[in-house]
Amino acid sequence: MRPITCSFAALTLLLAAPALADTLVDNVNGITVDENGDVIRFTGLVFDDEGVITEVLERGDERPQTDFGVDGNGQVMLPGMIDAHVHVMGIGFGALLLDLSDTTSLEDALAKISSFAEENPGRPWILGRGWNQEKWGLGRFPTAEELDAIVSDRPVWLQRVDGHASWANTAAIEQAGVTASNSDPAGGRIIRKPGTQEPAGVFIDAAEELVNKVVPAPRPEDRDAALAKAQEILIANGITAVADMGTSIEDWQTFRRAGDQGRLQVRIMSYATDGDTMELIAGPGPTPWLYEDRLRMGGIKLYLDGALGSRGATLKEPYEDEPQTTGLPLLTQAQLRNRMSRAALDNFQTAIHAIGDAANSEVLLAVQELSETYTGDRRWRVEHAQIVDPADLAEFGKNGIIASMQPLHQTSDRTMAEARLGMDRLGGAYAWRSVLQVGGKLAFGSDAPVEPADVFAGLAVAISRTDENGEPFGGWLPSETVSREAALKAFTADAAYAGFADGRFGRLVKGERADFILVDRDPMIASPAEIRETQVGEVWIGGQRAR
Repeated sequence: MRPITCSFAALTLLLAAPALADTLVDNVNGITVDENGDVIRFTGLVFDDEGVITEVLERGDERPQTDFGVDGNGQVMLPGMIDAHVHVMGIGFGALLLDLSDTTSLEDALAKISSFAEENPGRPWILGRGWNQEKWGLGRFPTAEELDAIVSDRPVWLQRVDGHASWANTAAIEQAGVTASNSDPAGGRIIRKPGTQEPAGVFIDAAEELVNKVVPAPRPEDRDAALAKAQEILIANGITAVADMGTSIEDWQTFRRAGDQGRLQVRIMSYATDGDTMELIAGPGPTPWLYEDRLRMGGIKLYLDGALGSRGATLKEPYEDEPQTTGLPLLTQAQLRNRMSRAALDNFQTAIHAIGDAANSEVLLAVQELSETYTGDRRWRVEHAQIVDPADLAEFGKNGIIASMQPLHQTSDRTMAEARLGMDRLGGAYAWRSVLQVGGKLAFGSDAPVEPADVFAGLAVAISRTDENGEPFGGWLPSETVSREAALKAFTADAAYAGFADGRFGRLVKGERADFILVDRDPMIASPAEIRETQVGEVWIGGQRAR
């Protein structure tokens, strides 16, 4: 009898162990979405010691006996928010360096730059980001001379808010060796002084590399600090997973260091800066999920054009406010298809930056052509898809295309888009509802640090097409709003789907990771203004409290 008794005891312990390690979070107003985007409500969630959901409980369901219990105190529980398009290290560095995103005039920016330089006398370069001449009402790009007047003893190099132009002082231009003899590189433009070929101080798109190449590279410890800061910002905003659009080898090593040392909290769906980096990191195909589904290199990020703010986005017709240009194409048709093919051959996903209607038309055509060869579940991603020719919108419902869009761009860019294109060419501008109506799929993000990593502001814009002041009344092109359910799905389940993470996280359902947040209001019933004021309480990632 002894062997039988021991075996029975061992079996009893084996069966009991998972229950003893389970955690019940009860007394919540839980909200998630199903595959169709319908809202599911629940009142309790159970997950095991690996952070995987084992039960979703409704009111009246019997509560299991667990070793740990958390009282949600009636708070709203939502899936951890997923930002489908960020630049992780940019968020961190942007917070640690000079941030000009809150400046409202050139004079305001210059005062902030001067103060920063005085407070940091030992920095060999003054580096920062966030300026926006449109927000300043300047009507032109700023100049090197304007920077020289406040900082002339060392280089100054400041990236525009959209990351597609940078502003230098004379010391930076001289250190880079850029003179009137430098021609514009392919896909880039050097802004010149009137009547001369001398660089005026602003470098657009590919021309930025002329100065970037001499900027001192961050040290590993600087990168680690930036990642820590980025995670702090994301988690504070209720964001538990992101798609990192443009991961360099240095970025990847930073993520890996954090993962190896147990410091990686936010889940990162990583897209390499180029094909060589993608293959160097991942090899012959996407990496496995690492660190309990916290990191994966799954694809490549390509840039087909620039941005509207710097007039780098490629348009089918000239810019309304600069008729001599149609933008700056960054890849030829052949280069685009070759790079997409190179990725698809090894089952990597492709995410393609396309802002202007010409760029969007080109990428849609490329997907149509390549889908005949590369069949199966490809999930081709179009990043931004801001200005689309209405004649091309139907293509977003074909070939499994995902429109990865950022609601906050619509409110930031509204008046600029009107100036750049004119009112008659805005029929396919930030066309979220149209994408859904043709059968396409949306993944919402912020493009942080271009916009704040503020998901709740993004939700408010998605359902209203109004800014933080409620303007314009009734919404800008209000026919392109989406439902609350669709907006939540685009920031959760479909943002996960867009990164091949569906089934792992993104919905609060049995078998997925217990990534959730507790907030103070229900976004399914709150007004857009109230949604913007949402307070994030607790943040849990993989069953562990992160905030």
